[in-house]
Amino acid sequence: MTASVGLPPTLVGTGDLFQLLRDGRPRTRGELSSLSSLARSTITARVDALLSCGLLEPVGEAASTGGRPPTRFALNRHGRVVLAIDLGASHATVAVSDLSGAVLVQRTIDCDIADGPVVVLDCVAEIGRALLAEIDRSRADVAGVGIGVPGPVEHATGRPANPPIMPGWHDVDIPARLNQHFDGPVLVDNDVNLMALGEFVTSWQSSQHLLLVKVATGIGAGIVSDGRLLRGALGSAGDLGHVQVAGAPADVVCRCGNIGCLEAVAAGPAIAAKLRRGGLDVEGSQGIVDAVAAGEIAALQAVREAGRDLGTVLATCVNLLNPSVIVIGGKLSEAGEYLLAGVREVVYQRSLPLATHDLRIVSTSAGTQGGIIGASAMVIDAVLAPGAVDEFVAQRTA
Repeated sequence: MTASVGLPPTLVGTGDLFQLLRDGRPRTRGELSSLSSLARSTITARVDALLSCGLLEPVGEAASTGGRPPTRFALNRHGRVVLAIDLGASHATVAVSDLSGAVLVQRTIDCDIADGPVVVLDCVAEIGRALLAEIDRSRADVAGVGIGVPGPVEHATGRPANPPIMPGWHDVDIPARLNQHFDGPVLVDNDVNLMALGEFVTSWQSSQHLLLVKVATGIGAGIVSDGRLLRGALGSAGDLGHVQVAGAPADVVCRCGNIGCLEAVAAGPAIAAKLRRGGLDVEGSQGIVDAVAAGEIAALQAVREAGRDLGTVLATCVNLLNPSVIVIGGKLSEAGEYLLAGVREVVYQRSLPLATHDLRIVSTSAGTQGGIIGASAMVIDAVLAPGAVDEFVAQRTA
């Protein structure tokens, strides 16, 4: 996410001035003075400080209005890099991006989250070092590390909180572990939150209220409200999969121990089990997607019904949160319009007319890159925030 242009006369710090340039648009000292109401001499001093720290770079000259053409400055997106990590139940993706969020290099491997934090974090750290070397960057170039994990996280500490599919990860200090390998802040969040943030920065910054729903082995949601992630008091906001579905069979027991949870009736394993009971040999979410692509009627019907169950829960979310867009992601979103059709059918029927007046329900546009894009954006927002920039400049000019 980028800062908005235009600052009040109370602007004081170098970091505040830098926010005017985060959008990548080149500006002259005169333009910065007009936007900030600061004196030209103050602008010159702060631009020079940002140039010396490598956060800005000159990008040519503006048209002259008489005399020497003024120099324009913009964010030096290559000045530092961000390490972004997306951990799933059975895979890990590691990427290096520049300060605009553009991915420079990336690698995905098979990786079992159940192997535990020592094995998994040391593995992704090794990949991160290799990727940095591949693009001739060093540990000192890393502005920060963002990592998404498939379970609830206390965002303030970066520690997972009783994650169901991550044995051995509870209360692990992930930032401390990764700071053994990389400098800068290490920020940790739930993978679905980062998917939501990735979707937002990729396609929906004009829609400040977004709900991203991941439907795969589990079901979870990431909430963007007023352009910011809504995490809740302890980071568990969006745990959609453990909302009870009205009318669910009484014998459907969820892995959380409760009865009739959405995840227990509409996630990949539940759909696959239902299809197997009907005689269709299907394993997991990918098998369901393949069966839908092959035109298996039972699979089409099961996915549509799962969409209706999901829509039952989402109708309440729409009334409560009033999002402008619901994005359906995760492996089962690859089943195409069948899942979306079921969701739309129920949401538009059961939600309040005002709440659905401009509501769009769409498939993901960021796809499998959403988590990486979101992890990168999370770090960039932190390290380029006014206070962080002031601290960085102070360190570099001391």
